[in-house]
Amino acid sequence: MEPADVTGWEAAVLDGGPADGMRLKVADRPRVVQVTYPCRAESAPPGVRVEGVYVYRLDHSVTAEPLRYGFDIACP
Repeated sequence: MEPADVTGWEAAVLDGGPADGMRLKVADRPRVVQVTYPCRAESAPPGVRVEGVYVYRLDHSVTAEPLRYGFDIACP
């Protein structure tokens, strides 16, 4: 599904972790949102990039906007 085809965008906010307080719009209430940050790579081959990955999980107790996604410290 292309983002342009999606209706029903909802406001959400990330809670905790490196993206604490970040606001975004989500469609279809995904259970997990992934945030990435670029890392500096030394001696990397051309075209290779390294990113830190952070996972946020939907707080199902929140039913109205803004939806909340909590930082999952246990996820790689």
